[in-house]
Amino acid sequence: MKVDPGLCATCQYSRRIETARGSCFFLCEVALTNSSFPKYPPLPVLRCPAFIPAPAP
Repeated sequence: MKVDPGLCATCQYSRRIETARGSCFFLCEVALTNSSFPKYPPLPVLRCPAFIPAPAP
């Protein structure tokens, strides 16, 4: 089952983590410096005060 990650899919602070078993998580890098943010937020993230769109590749 695939879950839409919401804002995490396009956030510059989000990093996609894939395990060897094929599981996928989105790490919030804001959580590394701000403990009020969850390291692995429940998906989909629909609102986030730290959201900044990632620059185009």
